[in-house]
Amino acid sequence: MEHYTMNLTLKVWRQENSQSKGNFETYEVKDISSEMSFLEMFDVLNERLVVEGKEPIAFDHDCREGICGMCSMHINGRPHGPWHATTTCQLHMRAFKNGDTIVVEPWRANGFPIIKDLVTDRTAFDRIVQAGGFISVNTGNAVDGNALPIEKDKADASFAAASCIGCGACVAACKNASASLFTAAKIAHLGLLPQGEPERKNRVLSMVAQMDKEGFGSCTFTGACEAVCPKEISITNISRMHKDYLFAGLSAEK
Repeated sequence: MEHYTMNLTLKVWRQENSQSKGNFETYEVKDISSEMSFLEMFDVLNERLVVEGKEPIAFDHDCREGICGMCSMHINGRPHGPWHATTTCQLHMRAFKNGDTIVVEPWRANGFPIIKDLVTDRTAFDRIVQAGGFISVNTGNAVDGNALPIEKDKADASFAAASCIGCGACVAACKNASASLFTAAKIAHLGLLPQGEPERKNRVLSMVAQMDKEGFGSCTFTGACEAVCPKEISITNISRMHKDYLFAGLSAEK
């Protein structure tokens, strides 16, 4: 693969906290390697800012392996940037061209208040998961993996839903800032398995109620969430969540 360097213009959102007014600031970065990751490029910029005695840009990161979901950046109008099924930390600078202007913003949602610059508070997702509670399990020795027969299609669907990393790209892409894809994935990966069946009805009612309480918008099923999800979570999970929610609500009324 050809290696080259480039000069870029960055327009980055700077904001002290959720109460302050933010604005875009422009930075020129030079001699950026095409093989750098997007976050490495920000590291280079921040090192320069520190040397110049300026405040570095705050952004979230941890594993830098596309697993933790923390690298939440809105890049040129798309969560995680131009590559399909890719987190920001796995996005490389070869996705851009020499001389490009790149606009970088935080997630925009009432449920994700800005902490500083590009860092948003995504603990609303944690509270949605907590609302789902636990599953009824035997607390003795670990059971053999094949002790409980599970249909392959359900096992595959559960595994696919469980791959959600909770990054929030689905919320950032949705015109209503809906968290339905995230919530549906977390409901599905337990609800599809027999281990999650005893609490299935209470789980969906509690998690959807918490999602609404956190201030996320309603789903209009346009599919923007699925299009930007770095783990390609299917919106089929949202349909399944709506079905479970309806049946759980009808059962609760009896």
